[in-house]
Amino acid sequence: MKKTIIQVIVIIILLGVLGGLLWYALKSDNNISNSNQNQGPSQSQMPGGPRGMGGLHGENSSSSSVESSGKTEISDTQTITNTNYESSEGSQNALLVKTGGNVTLTKSSITKTGDSSDENADFYGTNAGILVNNNGKLNISDSTITTNGSHANGLFVYGTGEANVKNLSINTSSNMSGGIMVAGGGTLSAEDLKVTTEGNSSAAIRSDRGGGTMTITGGDYTTNGVGSPAIYSTADITVKNANLTATKSEGAVVEGKNSITLSNCTLTDTNTTLNGNSETYKNIFLYQSMSGDADTGTAKFTAENSTITTNKGDTIFVTNTTAEVNLTNNKIVNNDGDFLRIQAGKWGNSGSNGGDVTLNMKKQEASGNIIVDNISTLVMNLTENSNYKGTINSANTAKSIALKLDSSSKITLTGDSYITSLEDIDSSYSNINFNGYKLYVNGTAIN
Repeated sequence: MKKTIIQVIVIIILLGVLGGLLWYALKSDNNISNSNQNQGPSQSQMPGGPRGMGGLHGENSSSSSVESSGKTEISDTQTITNTNYESSEGSQNALLVKTGGNVTLTKSSITKTGDSSDENADFYGTNAGILVNNNGKLNISDSTITTNGSHANGLFVYGTGEANVKNLSINTSSNMSGGIMVAGGGTLSAEDLKVTTEGNSSAAIRSDRGGGTMTITGGDYTTNGVGSPAIYSTADITVKNANLTATKSEGAVVEGKNSITLSNCTLTDTNTTLNGNSETYKNIFLYQSMSGDADTGTAKFTAENSTITTNKGDTIFVTNTTAEVNLTNNKIVNNDGDFLRIQAGKWGNSGSNGGDVTLNMKKQEASGNIIVDNISTLVMNLTENSNYKGTINSANTAKSIALKLDSSSKITLTGDSYITSLEDIDSSYSNINFNGYKLYVNGTAIN
């Protein structure tokens, strides 16, 4: 009897131990599964986006959980001149302006080496040469910033940080390393900079998740890498009197509900290599990647009194977004492709990922074909002596196209064209040069 009781007790103990082991194994497996879900899709599953042209996609870390580290850190008011700042450690800034820092820096050099693969470098600037963090302020002039490490942006302003920069030379050599950059709402004003980037996904003027405001006057901005436009905007970016050149990429990219405004600039692209999900070459690119880096809404591109030169591909391409394009008195040169293309691409959900574009031209001459696919729309307004020469929707595929002309503006056809509606102040259509071709309005030729 005693032996039987002992056996029963042993069996109960063994069952308890086995049950505990089974519970622990199931809990661990569940934690791993939840962890994988929190990480989101792998990079290979992600669509191309700012880090497809200016970096990498990834999960959204909370800024409060990100620790920034600087070889030199400043959290008070200082005026500094003729000083060298260096860091060779990955995920460390050469100079970090922290909360409460108010730094005036002149005639100095900042050198940053050391790689990072941490996405905090893209979203929060943890591997930048200089990082201006929340509630920090930097005034810097007559200085140089040099980085040679992956995800090593030159100057990064995050959150409520603010930077005013003048007469800087900024050079970045590696991939994912932009020139000047904001994210999380940062504010940056720049004057007379010379910025050159060599790596892939390294825009000269760049923003990322959370955007911000960039105001740039004068200077030269050149990129030499694939997927490295002169400007990549998930922010509100205004550039005046500057030279913008991309030698292997798009010239200017707006993602989502953000904007680029150019005034008296030169924008030149020679887009030699298709990058990420791109299927066409283009200079000005407006889209929504669905990565979470930019809010959904109207992407805006505005240019006035500027020279826009496209050496390969279309001048303007719009996909998977609503967009507004405002062109006033620019010189537009296209040496290879079409003027405007609106169509579905590899971003978004098939069947609803075309573009809806409003194109406003004032005192503007433009030439080249306009292509619109069957899930995309165009409203085209020509005013104040604007002139367009080309073929509009020659394949008759567009969901809708509305053409509006004031009496001072003209179009010249270079092929049969198909639109949905026409509003022409000149009821005689004397401002339309049919040039031997037909203009069909809602299926009926008006000539």
